[in-house]
Amino acid sequence: MSSIGNINGKAPKGLILVVNTGSITTKFAVYKDGDILLEKKLEHSVEELSKFADVMDQDIMRTKAITDALKECGIRLEDIDIVMCRGGLFTPCITGVYNVNADMREVLSTSREGNHACNLSALIGDNIAHEINDLRGHDGPFGPCVAYVADPPMADEMLPECHVGGIPEFPRRTLFHALNTRAIMRKYLRDSGRKAEDTTAIICHMGGGVTISTHRGGKVIDTSHGLGGDGPITPERAGCCPPYPLIDMCFSGKYTKQEIKKKLIGKGGAVAYFGTNDMRVVVDRAKQGIPEYVVFMKAFVLNIAKYIVAQGALVDGKVDVIILTGGVAYSKDITDAITKKVSWLAPVTVYPGENELESLAENGYIILAGATKIHTYNKDRIIED
Repeated sequence: MSSIGNINGKAPKGLILVVNTGSITTKFAVYKDGDILLEKKLEHSVEELSKFADVMDQDIMRTKAITDALKECGIRLEDIDIVMCRGGLFTPCITGVYNVNADMREVLSTSREGNHACNLSALIGDNIAHEINDLRGHDGPFGPCVAYVADPPMADEMLPECHVGGIPEFPRRTLFHALNTRAIMRKYLRDSGRKAEDTTAIICHMGGGVTISTHRGGKVIDTSHGLGGDGPITPERAGCCPPYPLIDMCFSGKYTKQEIKKKLIGKGGAVAYFGTNDMRVVVDRAKQGIPEYVVFMKAFVLNIAKYIVAQGALVDGKVDVIILTGGVAYSKDITDAITKKVSWLAPVTVYPGENELESLAENGYIILAGATKIHTYNKDRIIED
């Protein structure tokens, strides 16, 4: 059973609904007093999704799918105290928690910063929170039900010099695994007895995408970009590409704009070489000694190690810990190989896997305990910490 530990030394209290939307799935969970009561993954068929011209038109359909499933499982909407949602693509923002408001809804629903199914989570959560308040007609034990997002992926706390690109038109931007890396940082601090203000960590999240971020004093002061070509080779993404060959490809007439984007994200990395994004297959065949897999494994590890070490330069090598996390971190072959290349910089700790639902629930209990600052999103102005 998934369980949330104590918050500020006290057992967590309250009923939390967690929402995480993907391209063809809607995941949700319900936690009561820190323990998970229910976890479901609703799969939406191609036929069902084809009725909508744009992914952002699916919010009402997916909202109803969740509320119907909750009723079928005997969970009353009016008993839910808070709704926690996966962060979507919106800027300007920093790490932390935000209540879903009109500005956020506008930016997400219009896909101002990018069109992705993760944008739906906050819209759905807010829809459900309003329905809960209408059903109640009064405040619950924690006040009105409110929808929040936690640690959105475009959260930006980078140092000014980290924003500078090679030409003014190409500033470096953030898009990283903020939710999981921040949750892992909290876990590391609990386990080690350290304090955020005294700790500098480089965290490498390895999944279908790979991002490497530097956490110092409770802020993420630099990160690679999970989708924008600023990062290592991943199971399904090309990572950083040489610009001249990419320009030639763009103007070759052989590919559409969308096809080139797909080659970089979705059909890059291991998918481009071997037709699979499953690193377990790559590791297994490399261990069998198949030459092309052996070389790719070495390149995968080397790419990640280079980005980790580069992040170390930002803080003059003063790194307390390097943390490897994400689904790929279950592979001891990969984590051992990376550790061998970077452990001279700092000790390496491995926290394999990611649980976005649990991370969101943890943030929810921190909110209910009054143990964090709530940010109010403004679409035109960066939030000051």
